[in-house]
Amino acid sequence: MPSIAHLKARKRDDYPFILDYRTRWADNDMYAHMNNSIYNFLFDSVVNTYLIQNSPDNIFDPARRTPQYGMVVHSHTDYFASISFPEVAELGLRVKRLGASSVHYEIGLFSQSVDQVRAVGVFVQVFVDAATNRPNAQTGMHPKLREGLEKIHLKLPGDDEEEAAEAREKVAAKSRL
Repeated sequence: MPSIAHLKARKRDDYPFILDYRTRWADNDMYAHMNNSIYNFLFDSVVNTYLIQNSPDNIFDPARRTPQYGMVVHSHTDYFASISFPEVAELGLRVKRLGASSVHYEIGLFSQSVDQVRAVGVFVQVFVDAATNRPNAQTGMHPKLREGLEKIHLKLPGDDEEEAAEAREKVAAKSRL
């Protein structure tokens, strides 16, 4: 995980795909800011909007049964400032890691006309075969899907810290065996 300082420094330009969302009155909670569950809804929406609009040959099309779909296996959010109705949220999306069948997205949530990031979320999907609901060990992610995701795959400050921490954890796990 990048440090909080790296996440708080995120800018719209760090994200190659932007989706606007006009907040609704119903999005607010009793504290007059957007309810935490709405953030997950928005993260899911920006990811799937990108996949639908940018997967070559409509390989990701919810209107028909596709050979693979993305199963969410992890998500979390770091909150820095609130947003509330009637603000317009701008959701920035990038792929931070692309595996054989998994993709780690980072979503930056901004309020329109405000430079500081309000929240940064991580959303991890594993693409599974529709017939088995399991990743395909031989083929991994569909090549056309990967092609669409590679367009927004980029590294940002702090990503190397996360990879180094994961490598240390793997070594520690092996030593405990």
